[in-house]
Amino acid sequence: MNDQGLPSVITIDGPAASGKSTLGALLARHLGYTYFDTGVLYRALTYLVLQRGIALDDVAAMVRLAHDVDLQVLPATVDDGRQYTVLADGEDITRQLRSQEVERHVSIVSAYPEVRTALRDQQRRIGLQGRVVMVGRDIGSVVMPDADFKIFLLASPEERARRRYNELRAQGQEVSYESVYRDLQRRDALDRHNTLQPADAYVVHTDGLTPTEVVSTLLAMLEQRARTLR
Repeated sequence: MNDQGLPSVITIDGPAASGKSTLGALLARHLGYTYFDTGVLYRALTYLVLQRGIALDDVAAMVRLAHDVDLQVLPATVDDGRQYTVLADGEDITRQLRSQEVERHVSIVSAYPEVRTALRDQQRRIGLQGRVVMVGRDIGSVVMPDADFKIFLLASPEERARRRYNELRAQGQEVSYESVYRDLQRRDALDRHNTLQPADAYVVHTDGLTPTEVVSTLLAMLEQRARTLR
């Protein structure tokens, strides 16, 4: 696919473990775009909050930390399967961001509107650079409402729990499917106000589809869009 008619900004939203990160990275690679998983900023802040012993109801301290810490998201600097490298004040914290401890608490931290506002400007600046696939929550509805092309992924709770369970096991974590499913249900309840489906988004159901099959569907949609603009 050539660049003619391709959108400058592509957003991918959806609930936890719906496949946003995997599909966003694959789509960006196909298009030669920058892949930006905006959720890593919330995970990074959550990790730092836990590490520094900040109370999970101390919103003012979280906001100060969000403003003070130097967070950077870079292309992968280590060949360990990561999709990017996240630095906090120069320290590589990438591997810690997928721990169960962060997984359990990230929805609490990210649910505070003040925290989301503190991190939103950085997300928007990266998106406005163009040729970017932005993945996360409320990206197409709040962070980049004027994005050229918006995608909303859906998958059943059982399918999403299975994906997250396999991901954690592949990382060497000893977890049960039941505990992952319970964590996912709890996170869905916390995230219900931050998983907004843009009215102008293309909705894609991913149950039973491989990532490659979903990316092929998205590429076909982009090709159809490009043809209508020529």
